[in-house]
Amino acid sequence: MGDPQVSTRRLRVLEAITDGTLRELDLDKFFEVLLWRVRDLFEVDTVTVLLTDASGEQLVARAASGLEEEVFQGVRVPVGAGFAGQVAQRREAVQVDHVDESTVVNPLLWQRGLRTLLGVPMVTHGDLTGVLHIGSTTTRRFTDEEIDLLQLVADRLAMAAHVHRSRSERAAATLLQDSLLPSRLPAADGWEMAARYVPGTDSGVGGDWYDVFPLPGGRIGLVIGDVVGNGLPAAIVMGRLRSALRAYALEFADPAEVLGKLDRKASHFESSTMATVAYAVIDTATCRMDLALAGHLPPVLAAPGRPAAFVDAPIGPPIGYALAVTGRRGTVVDVPDGALVALYTDGLVERRGQDLDGWLEVLREAVTPVSPETACARIMTTLVNDRPATDDIALLAIRHSPAVDRS
Repeated sequence: MGDPQVSTRRLRVLEAITDGTLRELDLDKFFEVLLWRVRDLFEVDTVTVLLTDASGEQLVARAASGLEEEVFQGVRVPVGAGFAGQVAQRREAVQVDHVDESTVVNPLLWQRGLRTLLGVPMVTHGDLTGVLHIGSTTTRRFTDEEIDLLQLVADRLAMAAHVHRSRSERAAATLLQDSLLPSRLPAADGWEMAARYVPGTDSGVGGDWYDVFPLPGGRIGLVIGDVVGNGLPAAIVMGRLRSALRAYALEFADPAEVLGKLDRKASHFESSTMATVAYAVIDTATCRMDLALAGHLPPVLAAPGRPAAFVDAPIGPPIGYALAVTGRRGTVVDVPDGALVALYTDGLVERRGQDLDGWLEVLREAVTPVSPETACARIMTTLVNDRPATDDIALLAIRHSPAVDRS
C-alpha cells in the first residue's frame, strides 16, 4: 500500500491543476493563484515561473510567489546558464542543494537565503515554454514523487502560457500587419491602383505584404513580398524589410540595387530571415517600369490588343537566401496606355499537391486590361472564389489609364 501522505499530496495537486475555476482567469491571475497553491502544497518558500523570450534563447521571470522581485526587476537568464538555464537546456528536472554564484545566475536567489532549489521544464507540443522552480530556505531533498508532481504543475502552466501566447501573438501580428499595409493607395495622375490582402487560414497572419509609395521625379514604387514563416515573428521581419526597402528606395533609383542593399541588411541583421520580394519603379512620364525580382514570381502584364503575359525578368535569389548577393539584375518594361500590371504572392497560385504551372496559367488568363479594382475582383473570384486561403495572399494591380479617361 502506498504512503497515505504521498497519495494525499498527489490528490491535492491534481485537484489544484484541474480546478475548473482556473479557466475563467486571465494568465496573470492564473499564475498568481496556482503559484500560491504550489507554495502551500510543496511547503516551500518561493515559486517562480520563467518563460522563454521571442528568440527562445533567454528565460524571463514572468510570475513569482515569495520572490516577486524577480518579476519586478525583469530577471533574465540565458538558456544553458546557471540553474534555470540548465533546466531549460536539458529539458529535465534539476535539483541543487546549495545556492550561490556557482550554481545560479540570479543573485536574488541566494540573497533570499534559499538553500535548495528544484526546477522542471515547461514544454508544450515539443516546444520549450519556460521553467518552473521552487525553493526552500531549509536544507531538504525533494523526492521523486515531488519532482513528478511539480512536473504535472509545470505541464498545466505551460499549456496556459502557450494558449495565451498564441492568442496574443496572433492579435499582435494582425495589428502589426494592418498598421503596415497602406490604408490608402497614393494617387498619381493617369494611374489607377487597387490591392487585396487575405491572411491564410492555416498559417494565420504572416509575412506577406504589399506597398506603394511616391518617389521623387514623378515615380511610383511598387513592392510585394513574402517572408518565410508565419505569425508574429514573420510579421516583425516583414515590417523591418518594408521600412528598410523604403529607405533604400529614396537613395537608389535602380530596383536591383535596392534589393541588393536590402539583401545585405537582412544577411547582416536578420541571419535567419528569408523572403521573396518584387520591387518595381514606374516612371509616370516615360511609362516605363524598372523591375527586380528576389526569388519572387514575375508580375503579369496585360496590354490592350494582346494576350496577358508574365513579365520576362531575371529572378535572383530570395533575400537572405545566402550571404549578401552582389550583382542583382533587373529589367525595363514598357507599360503602354491602358495596360495593367498585377503583382502577387505565391499564396494566390500555390495549392498543396497541385501543379503550380497550371494555376499560373489560370492567373494569366484572369488578368485583363480593365480597371484595377475590377481586375482584383476578377482575379480573386477566379483563383479563390469561396474557398478559404490556406496561405497568405497579397495582390496589387496598377493600370496606366487610357488617355480617353484622362481627357
